[in-house]
Amino acid sequence: MNILLHLLYSGLGNLAAYLAAHVLLCLLPAFYIAGAMTALIPKETVTRFLGRNTPKWLSYPASAAAGFLLAVCSCTVIPLFAGIYKKGAGLGPAITFLFVAPAVNVLALVYTGKIIGLDLAIARLVLSIAFGIGIGLIMALLFSKQDAEHDAATDTLFAGQAAMRRAAVFFMLVLVTLLVAGTFQFDFLKQTYAALTLPLAWAQTFQNWLAQLVPFDPARGEEGVTAQGAILIGLLGLIGLASWRGIENIHEGFNRWTWISTALVGLTLVFAALTLTPVPGGVTLAFTGKFFGVLASVLGLGWMLKTQLTEDETRDTLWETWKFVKQIFPLLMVGVFAVGVIRQLIQPEWIQALAGQNTLLGNLVGVVFGVFMYFPTLVEVPIAQMFLALGMHKGPLLAYLISDPELSLQSILITATIIGHRRAWVYVFWVALFSTLAGLLYGAWVNFIF
Repeated sequence: MNILLHLLYSGLGNLAAYLAAHVLLCLLPAFYIAGAMTALIPKETVTRFLGRNTPKWLSYPASAAAGFLLAVCSCTVIPLFAGIYKKGAGLGPAITFLFVAPAVNVLALVYTGKIIGLDLAIARLVLSIAFGIGIGLIMALLFSKQDAEHDAATDTLFAGQAAMRRAAVFFMLVLVTLLVAGTFQFDFLKQTYAALTLPLAWAQTFQNWLAQLVPFDPARGEEGVTAQGAILIGLLGLIGLASWRGIENIHEGFNRWTWISTALVGLTLVFAALTLTPVPGGVTLAFTGKFFGVLASVLGLGWMLKTQLTEDETRDTLWETWKFVKQIFPLLMVGVFAVGVIRQLIQPEWIQALAGQNTLLGNLVGVVFGVFMYFPTLVEVPIAQMFLALGMHKGPLLAYLISDPELSLQSILITATIIGHRRAWVYVFWVALFSTLAGLLYGAWVNFIF
């Protein structure tokens, strides 16, 4: 019974830490971008570059380039993938985008090069793009009939849609700016431009209590919950309740809950962009470039919703966003909870013992480790450094670094709801195979060079 309680507690702690740290500034903007893509972008705009009938020499490099430019984490890419696929992108280009975007995250690549080595970062970049295109081509070939049916369905669903208005284009650009401001680690975004200390004596006590309630081990990728994070979890709950009242039946008309939920999203994003640090006797608020970027983006989006978008555009954007939230978010929570439980069952020492050589088994272990021991973007790099120091071969290490953002348990569950369970598990097979092959190839090169 104590073991079961410990596992339950670990799962809930991991879920709380994830909700507090990773949902707002990366996932919420991604949901809105996906909703806006579905509601505002004409199908022809997507299919011109990513459609199943677009020449392969154009569609696959275009999808890989889009993934490279966005370079989002695995949780953020799922809503974007759902948006372009629903809008008419071919299965192959959409899969390439799904694979490439988290695998070649620019921040993770730079961090990998700095912490572990430039050779590993280059191998991760080149092999991820090559294998992402390869997996997309294979999926398109295997499921060509279903892809044609999906294409016909989107023709029916979005038939007669007008061209995208300029206001809608700017709205999309501001949404992307919000995502960049909230998640990218540019120096001007990290710099603190002003600070304020409030005499809130309870803040330090509250933080200490949270540290006891949700203990964490950074060496295992656990993050804990900050005082700010706990408040954000409460605000997320309020957003969900208000959205249910204001958006669930939005086609019957707007009501006060529609605007309350939208205002709550904006206020919560701005609060999440603050840097709150409990100090003895109070709490320090740091106003960074990220805060001002998020604040400007939120104000711009609010103004455009009220004055620039038509009522139909606003309604459709909010409705499509809410549909993505209902489809994806519950499964994400289940996956994150399961990872917290499984993380307690799998001991890192087992991985070290099995993956010390560049063998087929060692690389498969690296892939399996990426599935069940998902770490947030950038966190996987110091974890990889730890395993390298403890004896993991660089081949299995690369297999882990490629599979970790692609095959996390929550990503598998959510992808299955978007493209179907059969196609999702075929995708998992090919990603596992190509990740293992990437590790073997790179490991062989390392053995030959060194």
